[in-house]
Amino acid sequence: MPRHIAIIMDGNGRWAKKRLMNRVKGHEQGSATVRAIVTACRELGVEVLTLYAFSTENWARPRAEVSALMTLLKKFIVNERGELAKNNIRLNILGQKHRLPKDVQREVDTTLDLTRENTGMILNLALSYGAREEITTALKQIAEKIESKALTCDDITPELISDHLYTRTMPDPDLIIRTSGEFRLSNFLMWQAAYAEIFISDTLWPDFSREELLSILKNFQERDRRFGKVPCSTSNDG
Repeated sequence: MPRHIAIIMDGNGRWAKKRLMNRVKGHEQGSATVRAIVTACRELGVEVLTLYAFSTENWARPRAEVSALMTLLKKFIVNERGELAKNNIRLNILGQKHRLPKDVQREVDTTLDLTRENTGMILNLALSYGAREEITTALKQIAEKIESKALTCDDITPELISDHLYTRTMPDPDLIIRTSGEFRLSNFLMWQAAYAEIFISDTLWPDFSREELLSILKNFQERDRRFGKVPCSTSNDG
């Protein structure tokens, strides 16, 4: 079982378009899928689940859609607060929380405080998140420490950089799932994804199910994860 699963939840807009609905309806249906997959991962014993909910680039979407997404986010955070607490799930935010609307920030902070001591699973919501921004911020923090003599250039290691990322206390994702058939990371966990297994699903996110998740996990368990190494029994023929 992967310790950390990360999901790029893609296809809400296309799901709605196929049904001649407003894109917001797709996002609403996508929220129901989030609930089901969070529950499934908790029951399966996954330690960390990271969901790519809103990227730094998503701020450039039409104003009405961004506003609707923030309303849905606030509703989700409020409605799921009790379930997170009951199921021993700790909410965590990856990204620029300060860019969220003030009312959304307040509800997020309330849920963060309520679930802070939970130990069953970490639910990371990547909000106003971008991997390039994350790495840039980490490098600025390291540069400031070098400037103040707290670190030297010789102290810079991959481990030090990891310790300055949003995921600093967590294992890197073992498995990254992207729905809707797109073959790209879209600025998501680019440092942490170095050795993640990647699975592309053609399913649009609102239609993604527990059953498909289980099928992907079975596929994951059949993969040979070598992390760049060669098994001892392998000959020199490659």
